[in-house]
Amino acid sequence: MSSFAVRFLAPPCCPTSRSKTLLCATPTAAPAAPEAVEASRLEPRVEERDGYWVLKEEHRGGISPQEKVKLEKDPMKLFMEGGIEDLAKMSLEEIESSKHTKDDIDVRLKWLGLFHRRKHHYGRFMMRLKLPNGVTTSAQTRYLASVIRKYGKDGCADVTTRQNWQIRGVVLPDVPEILKGLADVGLTSLQSGMDNVRNPVGNPLAGIDPDEIVDTRPYNNLLSQFITANSLGNPAMSNLPRKWNVCVVGSHDLFEHPHINDLAYMPANNKDGRFGFNLLVGGFFSAKRCAEAIPLDAWVSADDVIPVCKAILETYRDLGFRGNRQKTRMMWLIDELGIEVFRSEVEKRMAGKQLERAQEDLVKKQWERRDYLGVHPQKQEGLSYVGIHIPVGRIQADEMDELAHLADEYGSGELRLTVEQNIIIPNVDNSKLEALLKEALLKDRFSPEPSLLMKTLVACTGNQFCGQAIIETKERALKVTEEVERQVAVTRPVRMHWTGCPNTCGQVQVADIGFMGCMARDENGKATEGVDIFLGGRIGSDSHLAELYQKGVPCKNLVPIVVDILVKHFGAVQRNREEGED
Repeated sequence: MSSFAVRFLAPPCCPTSRSKTLLCATPTAAPAAPEAVEASRLEPRVEERDGYWVLKEEHRGGISPQEKVKLEKDPMKLFMEGGIEDLAKMSLEEIESSKHTKDDIDVRLKWLGLFHRRKHHYGRFMMRLKLPNGVTTSAQTRYLASVIRKYGKDGCADVTTRQNWQIRGVVLPDVPEILKGLADVGLTSLQSGMDNVRNPVGNPLAGIDPDEIVDTRPYNNLLSQFITANSLGNPAMSNLPRKWNVCVVGSHDLFEHPHINDLAYMPANNKDGRFGFNLLVGGFFSAKRCAEAIPLDAWVSADDVIPVCKAILETYRDLGFRGNRQKTRMMWLIDELGIEVFRSEVEKRMAGKQLERAQEDLVKKQWERRDYLGVHPQKQEGLSYVGIHIPVGRIQADEMDELAHLADEYGSGELRLTVEQNIIIPNVDNSKLEALLKEALLKDRFSPEPSLLMKTLVACTGNQFCGQAIIETKERALKVTEEVERQVAVTRPVRMHWTGCPNTCGQVQVADIGFMGCMARDENGKATEGVDIFLGGRIGSDSHLAELYQKGVPCKNLVPIVVDILVKHFGAVQRNREEGED
């Protein structure tokens, strides 16, 4: 076994399904291997120098501005060599006077999970945490609440589409103290932004799900520990060509959205009955291209989850393109090399091990995705979990404190975050359910039984805080949905996602109805906030990316269009007709 190996019990065998291979909503085969790949193309473009990985000089032509910033000073030095302490002592005027330190706060600090909100909240930062599998404790939640509370109206938190916390309002002088506080409660923000591996996603019901295939928490904890070297910093994995997403699938529901990750571990038994994972690779969203993950045609045992992740990351780090940032995600490398050459490069980096070919998936293809909101029995007798709705993921300090209190009072002091920006309270004794459901926070704000359109509503940060967002998203998503609900009734949830710009942090391509921010023209030809509407995204084993339905719709004209879409495509009924029939 490798130093990263770990043994887990194999789950019982389940009916199988094969993953679909899709690209930009159109079925496609995996990229074919080119007739030949020149040996020189397979020479690593990076090398290790003094503990950090840098781009070789012969490959520095035509690189992106971000790569030039990394060459000037490795961003990990701000953490690993104490640079953040010195930076935090400088005034913003001092920082702005030097290009070097200005690049620190606008680019390099993203390696520490700190994003300067220069455009809308100058001098303030969003901090993104690492929260493997979306599991957080009451102590962690209280600490984060204490951080944002001191920033008043500028301070708030978001549950993200990667089962993660983001906190807002942070100012630079406070960062060293905040980092120490995070470490004290077992959290880190390290390597959570820019060209790093993002938060490892898993089944939000891991370990409590009566129908789970495998508990994803140990794997995601190992992945996070490996990526960050146990929160000490891992420069070998922090100079990737671009960001990189990973998930471990543990449920038939595919709550983890494997088809949109750079690496997805799909549970599978090999021909000898050993438990492990088939691998999907290359899924990503960007402003110019969206692609679903494709099979690597490889199976690894549970012991090799970390070694194969390391090998794939090293392949991407060593060979990936570092020019135009719109063409630097891992799928572009797979396209260039072909899947078999890419696979062979991964195998080269597996310390002499050979990758087995893919085996039969354990995920049931014919499976109706379950609703985790509300009260549900756990696999543990006498216990239940309660899924609660966090409207578009936004949460304030007092609400975080109250959630921490509820987790302690009624559960086991734990909360689970989901990719739909909601929260689950696990391990609630059935004798306490009635009292929990009567709590004011669940009655007034975070309902376990939201409306069918609200329960799956997702929205990115929007231009309230994000400088790249074209439109405001969170409040608008709520208001449009409320107005639509007054006009029509639906018989099933319809997943509506909002994203403020083409970077699609709100993941509109996986939504039933997606709204992507743009500038539009109103009836008078005046520029106004608008959206491009996407339709038909599917999740689960029958995954499919949404397709463009209508471009440039002014936001003020959205409600009747959404009503029409719901009636024509989702079986909604006009409320006035419904009332008349009654």
